[in-house]
Amino acid sequence: MKIDNIVVGALQVNCFIVYDEDSHDAIVVDPGAEAEKIIRLIEDRELKVSRIVCTHAHFDHVGAVTRLKEKTGAAVMLHKGDSDIYMRADKQAALWGFQIEQPPAPDMYLLEGDEIAVGKFSLKVLHTPGHSPGGISLYGEGVILTGDTIFAGSVGRTDFPGGSAKELKKSFARIIALPPETRIFSGHGPQTTVKNEKEDNFFVHEL
Repeated sequence: MKIDNIVVGALQVNCFIVYDEDSHDAIVVDPGAEAEKIIRLIEDRELKVSRIVCTHAHFDHVGAVTRLKEKTGAAVMLHKGDSDIYMRADKQAALWGFQIEQPPAPDMYLLEGDEIAVGKFSLKVLHTPGHSPGGISLYGEGVILTGDTIFAGSVGRTDFPGGSAKELKKSFARIIALPPETRIFSGHGPQTTVKNEKEDNFFVHEL
């Protein structure tokens, strides 16, 4: 399984293209902005995008969903806990001084334990709320894509509508209980590992 990272938008979101090199089956995770940049990489790799997965529905993570779906026909997927946030993403963006095209209605809601196939590989959906009520992480093949739940040395904010410090603590504890060599791909910033975050993340002291 390969993961390509494209940093997009003014808020520097990590958009991930996860794919199987043999079948060229792919998913796009958190296409937050700069749709053409994402599409260019997909075309360069000759990938077949079957799903667009949003780890959560904040506008900076969903801003390119409309254009990407138009181009690929991929199904849009997120957790139902974030459906209200998702369906007013354009208004949320406007409050922050940004403009995005309102994403289309989701094709499918994801649940804890769902498996998302990527060619011969698969990623398991973990419900990891706190930054938002419907935040999810995707876990498998020695990696976890965490959205804005955890960053290298830090965690996501909980002061947005639907955020919860109590839930974030549970989600954080769940992630750092994974095998220490698990690579963490966050919604912003550099890659890290479970081992590094158990040792260096300030939030450990909040548990």
